[in-house]
Amino acid sequence: MLTYEIDVAGLKRTLPLCRVSDDTYIAAFVIFGDVELTVHCAAELLKLAPDYDYLIAPEAKSIPLLYEMARQSGSNKYFLARKGVKVYMQGAVDIEVKSITTEKVQRLVLDARDAEEMRGKRILIIDDVISTGNSMSAMEKLVQGAGGIIAGKMTILAEGSAAERGDVTFLQKLPLFNPDGTIK
Repeated sequence: MLTYEIDVAGLKRTLPLCRVSDDTYIAAFVIFGDVELTVHCAAELLKLAPDYDYLIAPEAKSIPLLYEMARQSGSNKYFLARKGVKVYMQGAVDIEVKSITTEKVQRLVLDARDAEEMRGKRILIIDDVISTGNSMSAMEKLVQGAGGIIAGKMTILAEGSAAERGDVTFLQKLPLFNPDGTIK
């Protein structure tokens, strides 16, 4: 199995490489189950965070980071953009998105009560990895559609050309890979 070793703000991890197309592989970065990494990255991102009222993240891989950033900052409320409408939702604000790690178009959904609460508030969008930027763009549209004000956008890793964006704060660059494991 091909792997890539990365240092994220002082913590080293070995990531398996996964095929996304015939000529492109990505390093699989998953914080689920890695408490040390989640706690550490949350603290490091909060050091760089602009002023904000609430945090929001897309479901699902960013949930531990979202929770930990809220916990460390002393916030009692954060928002989660769900991948579908749930029976407990009272109306919904939604948008479609396709990311590099998803095979089909998905929806990101925000409960109408949450949308009302974020109206006029500074919202900090977070995610674990930015690649194509499609998920981040969808999150921006979702927040703006709910009447929120984008305070900033943050992620642990910026993959490939996403590291060249000036509008997203991140902790570390993550390259794309050739099928033989060499960096593109």
